[in-house]
Amino acid sequence: MQCSDCQLTVPSYTVSPMTVTSGSRPAEALDAGRGVRTRTAILDASRQLFLERGYGGTPINAITESCGISRAGFYTYFKDKREVFNVLGETAYHDVLEVLSVLEGLGAPLALDDLRDWVGDYFAYLDRHGAFVLASAHSAPDDEEFRRSRNRMLTRAAWKLGQAVGGAGAHSPEVIGVAVMGLLDRSWYAVQTQTVAVDREEMIAVVAEMIHATAHL
Repeated sequence: MQCSDCQLTVPSYTVSPMTVTSGSRPAEALDAGRGVRTRTAILDASRQLFLERGYGGTPINAITESCGISRAGFYTYFKDKREVFNVLGETAYHDVLEVLSVLEGLGAPLALDDLRDWVGDYFAYLDRHGAFVLASAHSAPDDEEFRRSRNRMLTRAAWKLGQAVGGAGAHSPEVIGVAVMGLLDRSWYAVQTQTVAVDREEMIAVVAEMIHATAHL
């Protein structure tokens, strides 16, 4: 529709060679957007199913049915459910390190108000990844490679948390970190399930006070 010696003028805008001014998105961008949404849907569905059914009890068909795609659609993005589990784990690990870096940046001594804000941030992290965190603790790929990888990540996260809370105390950072992480995870879970009616903000405040007390042992 174009020639090298002319340009086409219409009342509202000018279309020149190699120029699009109408604001429409290229087909490639639309396809890329659909791809991102589909991949995210697979991860979100898998995260919840792994929590509800366990890793071994979640076939690929359950994942595809949950997010409304075909098996072929699943294999466009992941080679198997082990890869899905690994991606969920890597994302959760990256995000928890970011949350822990905020705590490290608060410095010592930890102020109670700062801790309360940080516990709120940790609960927000668990809002995104809590289903995977719980699933990986109770149901995960049953092989030595995965266990070693998971244990390395947990050890590093626990050490960083313990250092930030009470690195100069009488106990090892790993022990402090594991204890505080257990408190955070179980408290968040109690808020989510409401097996006992508890208020989220009050729970955050109580957890912050307990961590604050631990930091001053």
